[in-house]
Amino acid sequence: MWFCGTFAAVRPRRRAAGILAGTWFALALLPVSSQAAAALTLEEAWRLAEAANPALRNVQARLSAAEGELTDARSLLWNNPELSADRLRRSVPQPGLATEKQREWSAGLAQTFEIAGQQGYRREAAHQELVGLQATLQETRRQVRAEIEQRFVRVLALQLRIATEEEALKLVDNAAAAVRKRVAAGEDSRLDGNVALVEAERGRNQLAALQEQLTEARAELASALQLAPDHLPEVAGELMPAIPRYTLEELLAAARQRPQLRALELREAAAASRLGLERATVYPDVTVGINVGREGPGDTREKLVGVSLSLPLPLFRRNAAGIGRATTELTQAQIERQATERDVPAQVRALWRNVESLRARVKRLEDNVLTSLDQNQRLSATSYRAGEIGLLQLIVVNRQVLDGRRDLIEARSDLRLTTIALEAAAGWLPAGEAR
Repeated sequence: MWFCGTFAAVRPRRRAAGILAGTWFALALLPVSSQAAAALTLEEAWRLAEAANPALRNVQARLSAAEGELTDARSLLWNNPELSADRLRRSVPQPGLATEKQREWSAGLAQTFEIAGQQGYRREAAHQELVGLQATLQETRRQVRAEIEQRFVRVLALQLRIATEEEALKLVDNAAAAVRKRVAAGEDSRLDGNVALVEAERGRNQLAALQEQLTEARAELASALQLAPDHLPEVAGELMPAIPRYTLEELLAAARQRPQLRALELREAAAASRLGLERATVYPDVTVGINVGREGPGDTREKLVGVSLSLPLPLFRRNAAGIGRATTELTQAQIERQATERDVPAQVRALWRNVESLRARVKRLEDNVLTSLDQNQRLSATSYRAGEIGLLQLIVVNRQVLDGRRDLIEARSDLRLTTIALEAAAGWLPAGEAR
């Protein structure tokens, strides 16, 4: 009778252990990629961003203004000719006779000429501005792709975290139910029941917090892609970055050719051309005109042909404000270019070291921690079935497995995000894109 009672008491324990072991074995084998059927892929996100991202569209819209400015600068003369016409009706009193009415007219054409090379400065500035804006567009496109990928990875990592937490919560709920039955049967204390209950509530709270973070991350991704306000995308893809096929020296060489640096150089050159234009504006423009007309009575009308020349005297206003603004713009462009040329290589080196460290962390977690935790999970399940450990000890071991999965997901996410930042800082292009 004692043997039968003991066997009956052990049977629910073994059943609970079987449930826990099966759940945790499935948790340990949980893949690190999202498999949602209608989820958004990274390539689709990039395609949507190319068409709708506000930052990219803003730079593209500025191209029209720069192209129009260059078209104006390439014209033969900056100032348009001025056509004038005048018609006059003159009344000449005649003593003892009727008043004589005379109709007179005149017409003129005037053209203003720049004499200090302003047109050359203007053309150079407009051309440099357009080419610099095209380089800015390339840089913006790369930065948008990097930003979209970072937001995509955050959503993906949170989805994987939530999947892990949901599996863990199922385990905790099963454990809590088993403990409640054992407490009701008098096999465990109320303390064990309370511990299991608290563990279950903590799991639900953690899951709810992750759901809130996921909603925020999905909303940020939808905003960057300009999706419908009621559409929060789910994503699918691999969390681990691809194996790098570049060295630090190659990244530093690519950083020196980054479109951002090219855009800053052109911006500085355009600012220098505008400064030359403002200085040349001090010299007055010459206006040359030709006039023709007819005057006098009908029988003795005179034909008039004249040439006019006007030249403003630059005595009081000598464009000091324009020169000052252009000088400030040039100085600011030089400072920004010099700072960026210094900061970009330093940023690439720092991110490279971080990527190396994160890659080593991920390898340690994959090779050592997870292997040991999975082994501990199997040993604890066997020991529990044999009655060597209690249910709460089994929960502690399984909780370590969950924490290990969390650490691995976070490490892989950090590695992916840092790799994205490294390639963006270096201006590195994937193999399929033209450099």
